[in-house]
Amino acid sequence: MNIAELQAYGYFALTAILVLVLYGYIYHLYSKREDADGHDYEEYSNIALKDDVTDTPVSAISDDKEK
Repeated sequence: MNIAELQAYGYFALTAILVLVLYGYIYHLYSKREDADGHDYEEYSNIALKDDVTDTPVSAISDDKEK
């Protein structure tokens, strides 16, 4: 086994590991959409598109909050 063959095996193994890590991360993002407080941040994805003054806010702000 020469160095070129060893590099090819190493390149293939590294690529396979990185693909598995990428798919694991994508699965993690889509399986857990809410954080620990119960906020679903996916509703904020269109906030840049719906930024007109007349658009409804993403989350309502209440004046009854305790300070």
